[in-house]
Amino acid sequence: MQVLPRILPINELKNTANISKICKESETPIVITKNGYSDMVLMSVELYEQTIAKMQAAILINEALNDPERNKDKVELNSFIKGIINNE
Repeated sequence: MQVLPRILPINELKNTANISKICKESETPIVITKNGYSDMVLMSVELYEQTIAKMQAAILINEALNDPERNKDKVELNSFIKGIINNE
C-alpha cells in the first residue's frame, strides 16, 4: 500500500528545524502548497537517493528490454531461478 504524501502550507517552512525533522521521518516526499496549490516538493537526502537509484534501475531495465542484442540471450525466469538454486 502506497503512503500518501504529506501536505504542508508554505508558511510552515519558517520552522526549519521542524521541517527537517518531518523530512527525515517521512517515507514520502512532502508537498508544499502556496495559496492552496502544489508549489514544491521536499524530501530527505536518504529518500532522494533511494528515488534516484530506483529511477536509474528502471532506466537500465528498460534499456535492456529494448536492446535486441541483449534479448537474443533471454532466459526464462523459472530457468534462471532453477539455475541459481542448483548453482549452474
